[in-house]
Amino acid sequence: MDIAKRYDKNPILRPSDLKPGIEGMEITCLLNPGVFRMNGKTWLVLRVAERPKQIEGKISFPVYNKEGHIEIMSFDEDDPQLDASDPRVIQYKGQNYLTTLSYLRLVYSDDDLHFREDPEYSPIFGQGPLESFGIEDCRVATMEDGFFLTYTMVSHVAVGVGLIATKDFKTYERKGMIFPPHNKDCAIFEEKINDKFYALHRPSSPELGGNYIWLAESFDRIHWGNHKCIATTRDNSWDSARVGAGAAPIKTNEGWLEIYHGANADHRYCLGALLLDLKDPSKVLARSVETIMEPVAAYEKTGFFGNVVFTNGHYVEGDVVKLFYGASDEVICKAEFSIKEILNSLK
Repeated sequence: MDIAKRYDKNPILRPSDLKPGIEGMEITCLLNPGVFRMNGKTWLVLRVAERPKQIEGKISFPVYNKEGHIEIMSFDEDDPQLDASDPRVIQYKGQNYLTTLSYLRLVYSDDDLHFREDPEYSPIFGQGPLESFGIEDCRVATMEDGFFLTYTMVSHVAVGVGLIATKDFKTYERKGMIFPPHNKDCAIFEEKINDKFYALHRPSSPELGGNYIWLAESFDRIHWGNHKCIATTRDNSWDSARVGAGAAPIKTNEGWLEIYHGANADHRYCLGALLLDLKDPSKVLARSVETIMEPVAAYEKTGFFGNVVFTNGHYVEGDVVKLFYGASDEVICKAEFSIKEILNSLK
Protein backbone atom coordinates (compact mmCIF):
# COMPACT_ATOMS: atom_id res chain seq x y z
CA MET A 1 0.00 0.00 0.00
CA ASP A 2 1.16 3.55 -0.68
CA ILE A 3 -0.79 6.52 0.71
CA ALA A 4 1.93 9.15 0.13
CA LYS A 5 1.11 12.19 -2.00
CA ARG A 6 4.31 12.84 -3.92
CA TYR A 7 5.24 16.23 -5.36
CA ASP A 8 4.72 15.96 -9.12
CA LYS A 9 8.06 17.62 -9.87
CA ASN A 10 10.17 15.25 -7.76
CA PRO A 11 13.12 15.08 -7.28
CA ILE A 12 13.43 18.54 -5.74
CA LEU A 13 17.22 18.30 -5.30
CA ARG A 14 19.82 16.39 -7.32
CA PRO A 15 23.59 16.13 -6.86
CA SER A 16 24.08 18.47 -9.83
CA ASP A 17 22.14 21.23 -8.02
CA LEU A 18 25.00 21.81 -5.56
CA LYS A 19 28.71 22.40 -5.95
CA PRO A 20 31.07 20.00 -4.15
CA GLY A 21 32.06 21.20 -0.69
CA ILE A 22 35.39 19.36 -0.66
CA GLU A 23 38.09 20.46 -3.09
CA GLY A 24 38.79 17.93 -5.82
CA MET A 25 35.62 15.93 -5.18
CA GLU A 26 32.30 15.39 -6.93
CA ILE A 27 28.90 14.95 -5.28
CA THR A 28 27.74 11.37 -5.76
CA CYS A 29 24.57 11.45 -3.67
CA LEU A 30 22.24 13.69 -1.70
CA LEU A 31 20.61 11.69 1.05
CA ASN A 32 17.67 11.90 3.46
CA PRO A 33 17.79 15.26 5.26
CA GLY A 34 16.90 16.34 8.76
CA VAL A 35 14.20 19.04 8.68
CA PHE A 36 13.40 22.08 10.82
CA ARG A 37 11.57 25.39 10.56
CA MET A 38 13.37 28.65 11.36
CA ASN A 39 12.60 32.29 10.53
CA GLY A 40 9.50 31.27 8.59
CA LYS A 41 11.48 29.04 6.25
CA THR A 42 11.93 25.31 5.80
CA TRP A 43 15.49 24.12 6.29
CA LEU A 44 17.00 20.80 5.24
CA VAL A 45 20.15 19.36 6.80
CA LEU A 46 21.30 17.35 3.81
CA ARG A 47 23.65 14.43 3.96
CA VAL A 48 26.03 15.11 1.07
CA ALA A 49 28.24 12.23 -0.08
CA GLU A 50 31.33 13.05 -2.13
CA ARG A 51 34.22 11.15 -3.70
CA PRO A 52 37.01 11.82 -6.20
CA LYS A 53 36.18 11.58 -9.89
CA GLN A 54 36.68 7.93 -10.72
CA ILE A 55 39.42 6.78 -13.09
CA GLU A 56 38.82 3.70 -15.22
CA GLY A 57 40.28 0.59 -13.60
CA LYS A 58 40.55 2.24 -10.17
CA ILE A 59 38.30 2.72 -7.16
CA SER A 60 39.14 5.87 -5.20
CA PHE A 61 37.51 7.25 -2.06
CA PRO A 62 38.27 9.81 0.66
CA VAL A 63 38.86 9.32 4.40
CA TYR A 64 40.04 11.61 7.19
CA ASN A 65 43.57 10.69 8.30
CA LYS A 66 44.94 10.90 11.85
CA GLU A 67 45.74 14.57 11.37
CA GLY A 68 42.11 15.28 10.43
CA HIS A 69 42.92 15.96 6.78
CA ILE A 70 41.18 14.29 3.86
CA GLU A 71 43.30 11.58 2.26
CA ILE A 72 42.47 9.76 -0.99
CA MET A 73 42.76 5.97 -1.03
CA SER A 74 42.89 4.16 -4.35
CA PHE A 75 42.77 0.48 -5.32
CA ASP A 76 42.88 -1.44 -8.58
CA GLU A 77 39.43 -2.73 -9.53
CA ASP A 78 40.84 -6.13 -10.44
CA ASP A 79 42.79 -6.58 -7.18
CA PRO A 80 41.76 -10.06 -5.92
CA GLN A 81 41.74 -8.79 -2.33
CA LEU A 82 39.14 -6.13 -3.17
CA ASP A 83 35.39 -6.74 -2.82
CA ALA A 84 33.51 -3.92 -4.55
CA SER A 85 30.17 -5.68 -5.04
CA ASP A 86 28.30 -3.09 -2.92
CA PRO A 87 28.35 0.49 -4.30
CA ARG A 88 28.22 1.86 -0.72
CA VAL A 89 30.91 -0.18 1.06
CA ILE A 90 34.01 -1.91 -0.23
CA GLN A 91 36.25 -4.38 1.56
CA TYR A 92 40.01 -4.62 1.14
CA LYS A 93 42.09 -7.17 3.05
CA GLY A 94 39.22 -7.67 5.47
CA GLN A 95 38.85 -3.94 6.23
CA ASN A 96 35.64 -2.10 5.28
CA TYR A 97 35.71 1.35 3.69
CA LEU A 98 32.91 3.66 2.55
CA THR A 99 33.00 4.56 -1.13
CA THR A 100 32.03 8.15 -0.31
CA LEU A 101 32.65 10.65 2.49
CA SER A 102 29.51 12.26 3.92
CA TYR A 103 29.01 15.56 5.72
CA LEU A 104 26.02 17.78 6.49
CA ARG A 105 24.93 20.84 4.55
CA LEU A 106 22.10 23.33 5.07
CA VAL A 107 19.67 24.58 2.43
CA TYR A 108 16.47 26.58 2.91
CA SER A 109 13.25 27.34 1.04
CA ASP A 110 10.30 29.72 1.15
CA ASP A 111 8.00 27.31 -0.69
CA ASP A 112 9.29 23.83 0.29
CA LEU A 113 10.28 23.17 -3.32
CA HIS A 114 13.07 25.54 -4.40
CA PHE A 115 16.02 25.24 -2.04
CA ARG A 116 19.20 27.28 -1.91
CA GLU A 117 22.18 27.82 0.36
CA ASP A 118 22.99 30.79 2.58
CA PRO A 119 26.76 31.37 2.91
CA GLU A 120 26.25 32.40 6.55
CA TYR A 121 25.41 28.77 7.39
CA SER A 122 28.51 26.61 7.03
CA PRO A 123 28.60 22.86 6.36
CA ILE A 124 29.15 20.50 9.30
CA PHE A 125 32.09 18.16 8.70
CA GLY A 126 33.25 15.15 10.65
CA GLN A 127 35.79 15.75 13.42
CA GLY A 128 38.12 13.37 15.23
CA PRO A 129 38.87 9.66 14.88
CA LEU A 130 35.28 8.48 15.51
CA GLU A 131 34.11 10.47 12.46
CA SER A 132 37.02 9.59 10.17
CA PHE A 133 34.65 8.08 7.57
CA GLY A 134 32.27 11.06 7.85
CA ILE A 135 28.91 11.87 9.45
CA GLU A 136 25.51 10.79 8.16
CA ASP A 137 21.71 10.87 8.45
CA CYS A 138 20.95 13.86 10.66
CA ARG A 139 17.66 14.08 12.55
CA VAL A 140 16.68 17.43 14.10
CA ALA A 141 14.63 17.65 17.31
CA THR A 142 13.17 21.15 17.71
CA MET A 143 12.75 21.83 21.43
CA GLU A 144 12.09 24.78 23.75
CA ASP A 145 15.79 25.25 24.50
CA GLY A 146 17.15 24.85 20.96
CA PHE A 147 17.75 22.36 18.18
CA PHE A 148 19.29 18.95 18.89
CA LEU A 149 20.90 17.06 16.03
CA THR A 150 21.40 13.31 16.28
CA TYR A 151 23.52 11.80 13.53
CA THR A 152 25.63 8.76 12.66
CA MET A 153 29.34 8.90 13.45
CA VAL A 154 31.24 6.60 11.09
CA SER A 155 34.82 5.37 11.40
CA HIS A 156 36.89 2.25 10.75
CA VAL A 157 36.24 1.04 14.31
CA ALA A 158 32.45 1.42 14.48
CA VAL A 159 29.21 3.28 13.85
CA GLY A 160 27.59 5.20 16.72
CA VAL A 161 25.21 8.09 17.43
CA GLY A 162 26.49 11.64 17.97
CA LEU A 163 24.68 14.68 19.35
CA ILE A 164 25.11 18.34 18.42
CA ALA A 165 23.19 21.18 20.11
CA THR A 166 22.62 24.60 18.53
CA LYS A 167 20.30 27.57 18.87
CA ASP A 168 21.03 29.24 15.54
CA PHE A 169 22.86 26.73 13.27
CA LYS A 170 25.87 29.05 13.30
CA THR A 171 27.53 27.93 16.53
CA TYR A 172 27.49 24.28 17.54
CA GLU A 173 28.11 22.40 20.75
CA ARG A 174 29.30 18.87 20.03
CA LYS A 175 28.26 16.50 22.81
CA GLY A 176 30.12 13.45 21.49
CA MET A 177 28.80 9.90 21.12
CA ILE A 178 25.58 9.35 23.08
CA PHE A 179 24.75 5.80 21.89
CA PRO A 180 27.78 3.51 21.57
CA PRO A 181 28.45 1.16 18.65
CA HIS A 182 26.86 -0.37 16.77
CA ASN A 183 23.96 2.10 16.73
CA LYS A 184 22.16 4.54 14.42
CA ASP A 185 18.67 5.84 13.49
CA CYS A 186 18.32 7.92 16.67
CA ALA A 187 15.29 10.24 16.93
CA ILE A 188 14.68 12.32 20.08
CA PHE A 189 11.09 13.09 21.09
CA GLU A 190 10.53 16.86 20.89
CA GLU A 191 9.03 17.20 24.37
CA LYS A 192 9.52 15.56 27.74
CA ILE A 193 7.26 12.80 29.03
CA ASN A 194 6.99 12.53 32.83
CA ASP A 195 9.95 14.94 33.18
CA LYS A 196 12.23 12.71 31.10
CA PHE A 197 13.61 12.88 27.58
CA TYR A 198 12.95 9.91 25.31
CA ALA A 199 14.66 8.70 22.14
CA LEU A 200 14.29 5.93 19.63
CA HIS A 201 17.49 4.23 18.54
CA ARG A 202 18.65 1.17 16.61
CA PRO A 203 21.40 -1.00 18.10
CA SER A 204 22.46 -3.87 15.84
CA SER A 205 23.49 -7.34 16.88
CA PRO A 206 25.18 -9.54 14.28
CA GLU A 207 24.89 -12.70 16.40
CA LEU A 208 21.85 -12.58 18.71
CA GLY A 209 18.91 -10.30 18.02
CA GLY A 210 18.91 -8.05 14.96
CA ASN A 211 18.26 -4.55 13.64
CA TYR A 212 15.37 -3.49 15.88
CA ILE A 213 13.89 -0.22 17.20
CA TRP A 214 14.59 0.49 20.87
CA LEU A 215 13.43 3.19 23.28
CA ALA A 216 15.65 4.92 25.85
CA GLU A 217 15.17 7.66 28.45
CA SER A 218 17.39 10.39 29.83
CA PHE A 219 17.46 13.38 32.17
CA ASP A 220 19.99 15.37 30.13
CA ARG A 221 19.87 14.04 26.50
CA ILE A 222 23.46 12.79 26.91
CA HIS A 223 23.25 9.85 29.31
CA TRP A 224 20.63 7.29 28.25
CA GLY A 225 19.24 4.26 30.06
CA ASN A 226 16.25 1.98 30.75
CA HIS A 227 16.50 0.67 27.18
CA LYS A 228 13.54 -1.30 25.84
CA CYS A 229 13.05 -3.02 22.49
CA ILE A 230 9.72 -1.89 21.02
CA ALA A 231 9.74 -3.14 17.41
CA THR A 232 11.46 -6.10 15.78
CA THR A 233 11.64 -7.28 12.19
CA ARG A 234 8.85 -9.53 10.89
CA ASP A 235 9.38 -12.66 8.79
CA ASN A 236 7.94 -12.67 5.27
CA SER A 237 7.16 -8.96 5.53
CA TRP A 238 8.34 -5.75 3.88
CA ASP A 239 10.36 -5.07 7.09
CA SER A 240 11.86 -8.54 7.49
CA ALA A 241 15.57 -7.59 7.52
CA ARG A 242 15.84 -4.31 9.45
CA VAL A 243 13.75 -1.52 10.93
CA GLY A 244 14.76 1.94 12.13
CA ALA A 245 13.23 5.22 13.29
CA GLY A 246 12.58 8.12 10.96
CA ALA A 247 12.27 11.63 12.40
CA ALA A 248 11.01 12.71 15.84
CA PRO A 249 7.63 11.11 16.69
CA ILE A 250 4.52 13.22 16.03
CA LYS A 251 2.21 13.87 19.00
CA THR A 252 -1.43 13.07 18.18
CA ASN A 253 -4.54 12.62 20.33
CA GLU A 254 -4.25 8.85 19.81
CA GLY A 255 -0.55 8.52 20.65
CA TRP A 256 2.95 9.25 19.42
CA LEU A 257 3.05 8.53 15.68
CA GLU A 258 6.41 7.38 14.39
CA ILE A 259 7.06 7.01 10.66
CA TYR A 260 9.79 4.37 10.41
CA HIS A 261 11.69 2.60 7.66
CA GLY A 262 11.92 -1.10 7.07
CA ALA A 263 13.84 -3.20 4.58
CA ASN A 264 13.66 -6.78 3.38
CA ALA A 265 16.42 -9.19 2.42
CA ASP A 266 16.61 -7.59 -1.04
CA HIS A 267 17.43 -4.20 0.56
CA ARG A 268 14.11 -2.72 -0.58
CA TYR A 269 13.37 0.17 1.79
CA CYS A 270 9.77 1.20 2.54
CA LEU A 271 8.01 3.30 5.19
CA GLY A 272 5.50 2.24 7.83
CA ALA A 273 4.11 3.63 11.08
CA LEU A 274 4.16 2.87 14.80
CA LEU A 275 1.71 4.31 17.34
CA LEU A 276 3.10 4.64 20.87
CA ASP A 277 1.29 5.40 24.13
CA LEU A 278 1.35 9.12 25.03
CA LYS A 279 2.31 8.56 28.68
CA ASP A 280 4.44 5.43 28.23
CA PRO A 281 5.99 5.31 24.74
CA SER A 282 7.39 1.83 25.42
CA LYS A 283 3.83 0.59 24.82
CA VAL A 284 3.17 -0.02 21.12
CA LEU A 285 -0.53 0.55 20.46
CA ALA A 286 -0.46 -0.23 16.73
CA ARG A 287 1.90 -0.95 13.86
CA SER A 288 1.56 -0.94 10.09
CA VAL A 289 0.88 -4.35 8.59
CA GLU A 290 1.30 -2.95 5.10
CA THR A 291 3.57 -0.12 4.03
CA ILE A 292 2.45 3.51 3.89
CA MET A 293 5.04 4.29 1.21
CA GLU A 294 7.03 2.12 -1.20
CA PRO A 295 9.67 2.80 -3.88
CA VAL A 296 7.33 2.85 -6.89
CA ALA A 297 8.36 6.01 -8.77
CA ALA A 298 11.16 5.74 -11.33
CA TYR A 299 13.48 7.99 -9.29
CA GLU A 300 12.90 5.74 -6.25
CA LYS A 301 13.57 2.49 -8.07
CA THR A 302 16.74 3.48 -9.93
CA GLY A 303 19.78 5.43 -8.69
CA PHE A 304 23.00 5.04 -6.73
CA PHE A 305 21.30 2.30 -4.65
CA GLY A 306 17.83 1.62 -6.04
CA ASN A 307 14.50 0.60 -4.51
CA VAL A 308 14.86 2.96 -1.56
CA VAL A 309 12.60 5.52 0.12
CA PHE A 310 14.16 6.68 3.38
CA THR A 311 13.18 9.60 5.60
CA ASN A 312 14.48 11.19 8.76
CA GLY A 313 12.91 14.63 8.39
CA HIS A 314 9.48 16.26 8.32
CA TYR A 315 7.39 19.01 9.84
CA VAL A 316 3.68 19.08 10.63
CA GLU A 317 0.97 21.58 9.66
CA GLY A 318 -2.39 20.61 11.11
CA ASP A 319 -3.26 17.17 9.74
CA VAL A 320 -0.50 17.25 7.11
CA VAL A 321 2.97 15.74 7.49
CA LYS A 322 5.34 17.52 5.10
CA LEU A 323 7.87 14.75 4.56
CA PHE A 324 11.26 15.06 2.86
CA TYR A 325 13.00 11.86 1.89
CA GLY A 326 15.91 10.35 0.05
CA ALA A 327 15.13 8.27 -3.03
CA SER A 328 17.45 5.55 -4.39
CA ASP A 329 20.22 6.93 -2.14
CA GLU A 330 20.79 9.73 -4.66
CA VAL A 331 18.12 12.46 -4.82
CA ILE A 332 15.87 14.41 -2.40
CA CYS A 333 12.10 14.32 -2.78
CA LYS A 334 8.98 15.61 -1.07
CA ALA A 335 5.72 13.92 -0.15
CA GLU A 336 2.76 14.63 2.10
CA PHE A 337 0.72 12.39 4.37
CA SER A 338 -2.54 12.91 6.22
CA ILE A 339 -2.05 12.04 9.90
CA LYS A 340 -5.68 10.92 10.05
CA GLU A 341 -5.16 8.65 7.05
CA ILE A 342 -2.06 7.06 8.61
CA LEU A 343 -3.90 6.51 11.90
CA ASN A 344 -6.84 4.95 10.05
CA SER A 345 -4.45 2.59 8.26
CA LEU A 346 -3.34 1.29 11.65
CA LYS A 347 -6.85 0.25 12.73
